[in-house]
Amino acid sequence: MEAIRLANLKKSFAGKPALHGLSFAVERGEIFGLLGHNGAGKSTALGILLGMVFPDEGEAFVGGISVQRERPRALAKVGAIFEAPRFYEYLSGWRNLEIFTSYSALVPRKEMRDAVEFVGLTARIHDKVGTYSQGMRQRLGLAQALLPEPEVVLLDEPTNGLDPEGIAEMRALIQRLNRERGFTVLFCSHLLSEVEQLCDRVAILNKGSLIYCGHWQDLASKGARFRIEAEPWGKVGAQLNGASVVEPGVIELPAGADIADVVARLVQAGVKVRAVTPEKQTLEQLYLREVQKP
Repeated sequence: MEAIRLANLKKSFAGKPALHGLSFAVERGEIFGLLGHNGAGKSTALGILLGMVFPDEGEAFVGGISVQRERPRALAKVGAIFEAPRFYEYLSGWRNLEIFTSYSALVPRKEMRDAVEFVGLTARIHDKVGTYSQGMRQRLGLAQALLPEPEVVLLDEPTNGLDPEGIAEMRALIQRLNRERGFTVLFCSHLLSEVEQLCDRVAILNKGSLIYCGHWQDLASKGARFRIEAEPWGKVGAQLNGASVVEPGVIELPAGADIADVVARLVQAGVKVRAVTPEKQTLEQLYLREVQKP
């Protein structure tokens, strides 16, 4: 069942297109990654999903309810970190949460304490936010997103500005949200290694257009790569029959090709093949391959 659906979203700013008919869906209970370079349209898409930006065409739905037509109802069970969390520096973390939750709904103190405990801020929640580290601010932002308890959480660069330890802590919190509470998470980040560890499915935006949506591992099957030790290397290229040399010693096969057929042709042509090793491609490599396509 769909938790989020974007349907043919189009948006321009001062005549410059930001989104070109963007459509994709996020299933309930999954952690879904939204990827793209700066200016690709990620923030515009999230802004439309939160009702902060109005599309020129199309609609965004949460739980089947239109954000554009019934915003309060659609977002009643949505929490978000959108752009950098901002707080009153001279007030405590607890007082900030009291103020922000008062804008939307009365939240029982126990629910607030549970959210603070979940993000690991119990010991410092009554200190002024001005004394918080960047990691603590991000965790306070996550606590705010959990009040009142949502079913869908939108996270825009939640690891931005964090050190490696803070990134690992935030990753663990997101995994717990999904695993222990069953939350649907739409996760937007430029740290592709984090998306690789958190998400099964991703949507990749490039210049406002959707260029891929699906399991990121499936991208690898579109162009499997192998490292080949062979000599003379100069004869390899002529026997690839649709495959291509990515770099010296590495070839990429087209979809459906079998590396065994390539090796057989090389041997028949008198090439000595000493080793063939599959190259595991990271999400970063696959992402760059997709966005750099002509």
